[in-house]
Amino acid sequence: MSEIPENMLIENGETGFDRVLTFTIPERHARGRMVRLGPVLDTVLSAHAYPAPITHLLAEALTLVALMGSLLKGESDQLTMQAQTKDGAVALLVCDYRGGEVRGYVDHDPAAVAALGSNPSLAALFGEGFLAITFEVGKQRQRYQGIVPLEGDSLAEACESYFRQSEQLPTLIRVATRSGDQGCVAGGFLVQHLPEGEEGRERLHVRLDHPEWEHVAVMAGSLTHAELLDPQISQEALLWRLFHEEDEVRVEKGPALARGCRCTIEHYRTVLSRFPEDERAEMVGDDGAIGVDCAFCSKRFAIDPAEFG
Repeated sequence: MSEIPENMLIENGETGFDRVLTFTIPERHARGRMVRLGPVLDTVLSAHAYPAPITHLLAEALTLVALMGSLLKGESDQLTMQAQTKDGAVALLVCDYRGGEVRGYVDHDPAAVAALGSNPSLAALFGEGFLAITFEVGKQRQRYQGIVPLEGDSLAEACESYFRQSEQLPTLIRVATRSGDQGCVAGGFLVQHLPEGEEGRERLHVRLDHPEWEHVAVMAGSLTHAELLDPQISQEALLWRLFHEEDEVRVEKGPALARGCRCTIEHYRTVLSRFPEDERAEMVGDDGAIGVDCAFCSKRFAIDPAEFG
């Protein structure tokens, strides 16, 4: 493993699976995130028997929400990523991040996915769709949303387009996933050039060719999928490989990640209470209860209709 020099300031050892690593490169006015997902990824994926292409898709999406969500400052701030189409094998993908907790699911047509083969493209899975990224921040839960066409070879490329078009931030994202007998692992990397670093000069969103950003993008663009996934290369060591020529790289451990489904029977009681009595009666099953399934974790809740009076 490569020795990490003094110009990379590291706190409390190196970062393993299921924890975000945050970094800044002060002289380049750049910030970034890295993550490797392991056990958390398997926990989320195990809720459904997804075919291989959907497993790969959801693993990529969960890695992306971990990277982007960890940019948020408040513990209760939330990022939701939604990819949707009307004419694809995948009807809906939803993932979110809040306070280090991630969750996600994919609504798809199994027969249509199987007909696409083992390694379908993003366009084949979704057809003509859109990507919506929503931020809910602050105590007042202020909501900001950006919507872009679901274009490119990957969800990561679509997210780069979101930051470029909606946030006007030059952004590079790399994600790699691998599935096998030992489960699924994923690695992700995000770096951005911030306009706050351009005070008194031309704003960055009209200078995508700014030399500071060009340098960072070239270095980060050399990342390989094998490096992102290799547990023998710590994330700190990988950052050093990329940016060891910089005067300073500030590195800090970010949030630990966990599967965070927030479904509760109290929540579903509240939702059902909003329906008219005759509609609730139509929901009652043969067992005399209203059955509710959580799309995220596959838990099933049985609610007695008599509870609603």
